[in-house]
Amino acid sequence: MKRRFHNRQNSTHNSALSALRSLLSALCSPLLALSSKFSAHRSKLTAHCPPLCAQRSRLTALCSLLLALCTLLLIVTGCEEKLKPAVTSTAVSRDLPTQESWNTTITLTDSGKLIAILKAGHIASYTDKQYTVFDSNVVVDFYDEFERHTSVLTAKIGRVNDITHDLEAHGNVVVVSDSGTTLKTEDLYWSNRTKKVHTPSFVDIVSPTEHIQGHGFESDRGLRNYTIFKVTGQAKTEE
Repeated sequence: MKRRFHNRQNSTHNSALSALRSLLSALCSPLLALSSKFSAHRSKLTAHCPPLCAQRSRLTALCSLLLALCTLLLIVTGCEEKLKPAVTSTAVSRDLPTQESWNTTITLTDSGKLIAILKAGHIASYTDKQYTVFDSNVVVDFYDEFERHTSVLTAKIGRVNDITHDLEAHGNVVVVSDSGTTLKTEDLYWSNRTKKVHTPSFVDIVSPTEHIQGHGFESDRGLRNYTIFKVTGQAKTEE
């Protein structure tokens, strides 16, 4: 019985080996076929290698060229940005007035006494710079220490210092005094401290007694006592 049983085990073992051999053979066949195909494909790749290598070289050269162009473009762009003027607040911004008004009258006083009355079609105040600008039909009436009217001034534009109350007028400045004297100039300045008007510009003065021209001028607000520092023309006027 034992011997017979032993023979059965050998037979079973042999059958298993045969089955395993068949399975391995079945598995190896497609692997061998795949290996042959791979070898053939590798041969084809080897045959095509030179043109592929050449194409790769051309592609590499093209990439290098593109990289160089991009680098050059960045450099040019950077230089162009440096050449562009910087936009600053001082370049794009204008001095904007703190307050504006139209067809306005302003009264200037000193120690409670009337000095002048200013009228203009447009007035702009600049609080940070401490002055007020007048334009469009500027008219200034001056008064003496007794608050009596002495003269009237007209100009294209004027400016008043908000702290000192000094006044300046520019553009076709004409002053006509109550005494009958007319002053014409392009620039005229009023000093609130000295209570006098003055200018370094050319002046033309016509009074009841004379017509005088020159450069540099100083006078009281009523044009009664004036001085021309450099006279260029003088003539008597008919009374």
